[in-house]
Amino acid sequence: MKFVDEAFIDVAAGDGGNGCVSFRHEKYKEFGGPNGGDGGRGGHVFIVADVNLNTLVDFRYSRRHEAKRGQHGMGSDMFGAAGEDVTLKLPVGTIISDAETGDVLHEMLVPGEVITLARGGDGGFGNMRFKSAINRAPRQKTMGYPGERKSLKLELKVLADVGLLGMPNAGKSTLISAVSNARPKIADYPFTTLHPNLGVVRVGPEQSFVIADIPGLIEGASEGAGLGHQFLRHLQRTRLLLHVIDMAPFDDAVDPVAQAKAIVGELKKYDKALYDKPRWLVLNKLDMVADADRPALVKDFVKRLRWKGPVFEISALTREGCEPLIQAIYRHVHADQQAALPPVDVDPRFDDARETPLAEPDQQHND
Repeated sequence: MKFVDEAFIDVAAGDGGNGCVSFRHEKYKEFGGPNGGDGGRGGHVFIVADVNLNTLVDFRYSRRHEAKRGQHGMGSDMFGAAGEDVTLKLPVGTIISDAETGDVLHEMLVPGEVITLARGGDGGFGNMRFKSAINRAPRQKTMGYPGERKSLKLELKVLADVGLLGMPNAGKSTLISAVSNARPKIADYPFTTLHPNLGVVRVGPEQSFVIADIPGLIEGASEGAGLGHQFLRHLQRTRLLLHVIDMAPFDDAVDPVAQAKAIVGELKKYDKALYDKPRWLVLNKLDMVADADRPALVKDFVKRLRWKGPVFEISALTREGCEPLIQAIYRHVHADQQAALPPVDVDPRFDDARETPLAEPDQQHND
């Protein structure tokens, strides 16, 4: 399926039905009075967050979505039926904004969440609504109200706990396939990954996290070079970034330190908040380095980069060092999730931490 993370659509709720002017016409019933019913309301446009979707491709080729208008009122006190509603299913993580002003209207972050995107117009009143003691034969009615119409921009930001960052051919796709159930395309040429891939990493029973792999970044990405800048938005909701480094490049003239600094610079230019996220260094392809040379190579790299954060030495191909990495990631993600939870109000009577000291026993007095 083609990955599409941006789309523009037009939605239109249904107009309300018009009211009816009618009088009771029945044999032997003179002056039967008004019996024109109200019009039905127009159909609403709803959106629902669906966990089974991961792309906006359905909205790339279907831009106009209209709900049905309400039925007009009729005689014999018959009201018009309400218009049929329209429900649009969007991937979890979709941001809905006004296409003209850019104002964010909704963010679909909760699976199954339902939001009214456009409300249908109310139906008009029939002439039976206007009868009174002094107006026994009203001929007034009201027209139905128009439904809401909006031009919207849909932008998908995937919900992942961990994001992979690095140059093309750094081994990000190999790493995500080694630790998760994702099976991205892997080849020996740059930009093998053309769209984000998501994988669920199982650490233990009821213990897992989601990892995202985006196309590789190159220098000048913030100005539009390469492919990775188009998908950096998918890292904005992650809790942790893994900077994957190719420690055994094919070209000896390539300096991994210079490449790492270039990517960090592009990240800072694109989004300061993304740059400030927790970031770990993952040194990959160490299986291609002799065991005797590995400690000196790693030490020299960290020293030249002036890196002070966590460093992990792995080989995604042989899965060497991957288990300690995912265990550390889960501990970090779990701690971050627990810290983000709202505090739970505990009744002081049942709070073990608030034990009231027992009163000292009464001193016994001898007679």
